[in-house]
Amino acid sequence: MIPGFCSSWDQGGGFHRNPRGDSMNRKLIYILVLAGLQACATSPEKQTVRICDDQGCSDRPRSASTFVPEQSISSEEKQKIALLTELAEKDPRAAFDLGLRFFRGDGVSRNTYQALSWMRKAAERGNVEAQLAVGRFYLMGLEEMGSDPAEAESWLLLAAGQGSAEAKELLKQAQEAKKDEVEYRKWLDLYQASWYGYWESGYSYNSYWRNSSWSFR
Repeated sequence: MIPGFCSSWDQGGGFHRNPRGDSMNRKLIYILVLAGLQACATSPEKQTVRICDDQGCSDRPRSASTFVPEQSISSEEKQKIALLTELAEKDPRAAFDLGLRFFRGDGVSRNTYQALSWMRKAAERGNVEAQLAVGRFYLMGLEEMGSDPAEAESWLLLAAGQGSAEAKELLKQAQEAKKDEVEYRKWLDLYQASWYGYWESGYSYNSYWRNSSWSFR
């Protein structure tokens, strides 16, 4: 007889139920069910979230899912942003400001994809602030977007060529990053958080709202 089986061979040559075996099996099933429930309860929280926007749909880090509900943005703010968007299609200073607003969630739902898109449009039209910003975006990485020192170098070269002292300093970091990835990662860990904080408050807009229209400083 196999121990724990639900039946056994009796002396008369037939099978009969084994109460002890039934009890053991029930206990074993109960233990397995409890173990399964405990495993589900202690499973680590998923670190990504499904986001669908202008980039399409993808799983991204939870830190990238910051969202300002549309209902929290006033109709007046929406009108201002609509006019700034029209201006941004023509003026790189406005495109820089719009990118900065998307990065901060200032008057719009926060959207890092739109932030980078508008910054690139401004940078491509020769705006040195935007060239520096795009270079920093690629050097530091932007939430769900990984860093790219080679791409950063190309934009920082443009900004440095226009006399940006900050771009010249960052250019050295971009060039070193391509040579030693380990040291580059250490540098990122040291400065990335403070850079995000400065980007939120340290950079100023080129434009301001007055008399129902945008003006430039």
